[in-house]
Amino acid sequence: MTGGGPYRNPKPCVDALIELDGRPGTLVFIRRRNEPAGWALPGGFVDEGEWLADAAAREAKEETGLDVTITELFHCYSDPARDPRQHTVTAVFLARAAGVPVGGDDAAEAIVAGEDDLPAPLCFDHGTVVADYYRYRRTGERPPPRR
Repeated sequence: MTGGGPYRNPKPCVDALIELDGRPGTLVFIRRRNEPAGWALPGGFVDEGEWLADAAAREAKEETGLDVTITELFHCYSDPARDPRQHTVTAVFLARAAGVPVGGDDAAEAIVAGEDDLPAPLCFDHGTVVADYYRYRRTGERPPPRR
């Protein structure tokens, strides 16, 4: 606590890097219905009492209609400026799914794109997350902890 005021803790979030069966090298993206406008990975805020991986699967289902299988924790991102609305910390998961994504909830649209045809602009720090993912797929190296 600083200055004797209330605690101002970051909000926990999750995001999913969804790989579709039979479409190697592609990921699912959503076009956000709300601000900040643009494209993003499926994800959102963790509900009270919810496990992080469960939140990632729930958000993916709400925003894409896909039933995902969470395969592993990819990385955590905590840049205080990653979300222009407030300080958030996100746990990014790798996930698999089958089917065709359809935008729902606060996603106006859902698409599948590869590294050479990424939608733009990507919101938040998702450009960094996606670049880290493709580097990981090529080299096996996880991103380093950020400052």
